[in-house]
Amino acid sequence: MPLPIPPSDPDGVLPPVRGSAQPFPRRAGSQSPFAGVESALSPFAGAGGPATRHTPLPGPRRTTDLPPVHNALICVALPGLAISTDQGQLTGRGLEGFYRAGRRTLSRCQVRVAGREPLAVQARMLSADRARFVGTVRASADGGPDPDVVVERTRDADGTERIMLRSASPRALRVPVEVALATDLAELGSVASGRAGPELPASVHDSGLRWSCATGSSIVTADPPPADALASAGLLRWELELPPGGTRSLELRVRPGGAGPARAVGRGVTSPLSVARATGDDPRVQALMDTCVEDLQALLLRDAAHPSDTHLAAGAPWRCGLAPAEALVAARMTLPLGTRLAAGTLRTLARTQIAGPGAQSGLIPGPRRDAGPHLPPGCTATEATLLFPVLLAEARRWGLPEQETEELLPAAERCLAWLRTTVGDGTYLPDPHPGGPFRCETQAHAHRAALLGADLLDTYGRPGGEGLVQWAQELRTAFRGDFWAEDRGGGRPAAARAPDGRLVAHLGASTAHLLDTGLLGSGVFASGLLDKVQTEQLARLLGGPAMDSGWGLRSLGAKEAAYNPFGHRGGAVRVQETATAVTGLFTAGYEKEASALLRGLLAAAETFGNRLPEMYAGEQRTEGGAPLPHPAACRPAATAAAAGVLLLTSLAGIRPDAPARTVTLRPVSSAPLGEIGLTRLRIAGAAFSVRVSRLGLAMVEEAAGGLQLGV
Repeated sequence: MPLPIPPSDPDGVLPPVRGSAQPFPRRAGSQSPFAGVESALSPFAGAGGPATRHTPLPGPRRTTDLPPVHNALICVALPGLAISTDQGQLTGRGLEGFYRAGRRTLSRCQVRVAGREPLAVQARMLSADRARFVGTVRASADGGPDPDVVVERTRDADGTERIMLRSASPRALRVPVEVALATDLAELGSVASGRAGPELPASVHDSGLRWSCATGSSIVTADPPPADALASAGLLRWELELPPGGTRSLELRVRPGGAGPARAVGRGVTSPLSVARATGDDPRVQALMDTCVEDLQALLLRDAAHPSDTHLAAGAPWRCGLAPAEALVAARMTLPLGTRLAAGTLRTLARTQIAGPGAQSGLIPGPRRDAGPHLPPGCTATEATLLFPVLLAEARRWGLPEQETEELLPAAERCLAWLRTTVGDGTYLPDPHPGGPFRCETQAHAHRAALLGADLLDTYGRPGGEGLVQWAQELRTAFRGDFWAEDRGGGRPAAARAPDGRLVAHLGASTAHLLDTGLLGSGVFASGLLDKVQTEQLARLLGGPAMDSGWGLRSLGAKEAAYNPFGHRGGAVRVQETATAVTGLFTAGYEKEASALLRGLLAAAETFGNRLPEMYAGEQRTEGGAPLPHPAACRPAATAAAAGVLLLTSLAGIRPDAPARTVTLRPVSSAPLGEIGLTRLRIAGAAFSVRVSRLGLAMVEEAAGGLQLGV
C-alpha cells in the first residue's frame, strides 16, 4: 500500500510512520549551520541528514503548510540569507528577513520617505547574494503625477542594506527618512511553521538598535548615524537635503551580537570551484553557466570541525545544511570545475560513516525520503553509501591527487563492504525497510558502485574487486529479465520489484539512472544494467510525450494513474533527473531524445532567470507559455545548479583519465546548441578549455602540460 505524500514536502522527506525510521544520533562533522530548520520543522529533516534506524517508531505530528517561496527573492551567501518579496519592504510577515546561520537577525525593515512608503516599481536579483529594489515617492503635494524621489535599495545576504535616494525634482528637497526595524530572533524552522513569537523590544546601541533574548542578540548599525533613534518604536530617523538631481545614501548593517562580518565560503580564493565560462551560438549558455556557478558558490559550507573541507548545502531556504546524497550528487556533477569540492565532501561524509560491527557498518547516514505515490519511502543512506565510492573513483579520473585518493580509500572500502554484506547471498540490494521492494534505481546505483569500486580496489591492490565484478555480472544478467515489464508498446523497466516477484511497472524518471553507468579509465563508461534493445526502448520512452513535458523530464509519466504535475515525485520536473537522462542518453548515442530534453530545460531556465529551482510543474509546454513554479521548491538548489554545469559540459563529451595523463573527447555530433566554447574548466589540477564546432567537432584550446588527447 503506497504511503501518502505530504503535499508541500520540498525535499521529499516523509514523516516517520509505523514501520518507518528512527534517526541516528548526529555524528561528528555532520552538524548543519541551519540545524534549527532541520529539527524544528519536519519537512526539512533531510537537510542535515541523520541516518535512519529501521525500527518502528510513531512519528510526531508535523506541519506541511509551508510558506510559498516561488515568488520570493532569495539572496544566498551561506551562512547568510536574505528573503524578500518583490515589494522591497521587509514587513516581518512570512519568511521575510535577514538570517545568519538559520536565525532571523532582522525581520522588519520598512522605509518611509516624507511620510510615505515608496511605490515599488522593480525588483530583481543582481547576483546570487544580492537583490535590487526600486521605488518612487511623491515628496511634495504640488508636484503632479511625477515622482520627486527615486528610492533604490540593495540588499545583500551578508546583512547589508544600502538605501539610496535620488532626487527627480527641479528644486532642492528636504526629506525626512524613517526606517522601522524589528526582529524576533527566531530560527527559520519556527518562522516557517508559524511559531516565531512576538517582536522583541529594542534598545539604542551605538549608531543603531539592539535586540536580545535568551538565545542570542542582533545589532543594526547605521551609516551615517541617525539624527534620532527611538527604541520603543524601533525607529531610526534622518533629515536629508537633496539638491536637484542629487543623491544621498544610507547603509544599514545587520549582525548577530558578538559576531563579525559574515564570510561566505564561495567568495574569494578560498572557493573550491573554478569559475567556468560558456560561450557560443546560443547566448543562453553563458547566462546559464554564470548563474549556476554563482549559485553553487553561494551554497558552499565549511565543516565546522575541519574548516578546510567544504561541501554544498542542499538548497535555500529550506535545506541550508548538509544532505549527504544531494551533496555527493552535486559534487559529482561539478567535477569539471575541479576536484576540491569532491574531496571536501568525501572527507566530511567519511567522518559520519558508521563504524564497528553490525549490519549498518560502513553506511553513510542519510534520512528517509519519499519515493512517490507508488512506493514507500526510501532511505538516502543507501544512495549516499553507493555514491561515495563512485565519486571517489571519478574524482580520481578528473585529477584528485593520489595521496588524497588513498586517504579516502578505506571509507570507500567500507561502503563497498556494506554493499556486499547487505546483498548477502542474494542478487539484488534490498530496501532497508524489512519487507520493502527492490528498487530499480537502487540496483543501478549499486551496479555502478560495484564496477567503479572494483576498479579502485584493483588499482590500489586491495582485495574484493573480483567479487564485486562477479556480483555485478550476476545482477546484470538477472535484472534484464526480472525488472523488465513487457507490454504492447515494447516494454519498460519496472520502478521496483516486490519480494514476491510482483513488478511496480509505472513509468518514471527514476529509470534515467539506468543510463548513468560511471566513468572508468581511458574514457570508457562502465556497462549498464540494460541490454542494447532495452536501452533503445528506454530512450524512446524518455523522449516520448508522456515523459518529456517540453520543459524537461516528468518524474512520473503523464499517462500514469497517480500523475500530478506538481507532485515532486509524482509528475513534476526534477532538474537533477532531467540532467541525468540527458547525459545518459548522449553517452548511449541517443542524441535526438537527449537534445529535445536539453532544449526544454534550457528554455525553462531562461524563464526562471537561469536560477533553476530543484523542481517545477510538469505541465505540457505550449506556444508562448512558461513552466509553472512549484511553491515549495528550493531555489537555488545545489543539484539543480550543478545539473546546469553538467548539461553544458556534456556537449563536449569530456572523458578524462588524469592518472593516465589522457583526455578523450566524444562531443555531441549533432551540436544541438550550435558552436559552444567552455573555458576555465579543470582537469588534473590545471585549466582546461575546449570548443565544439557547429559540425560537432571538438578542439582542445588549453590543457595541463603533458595531458594527451586519447583515442
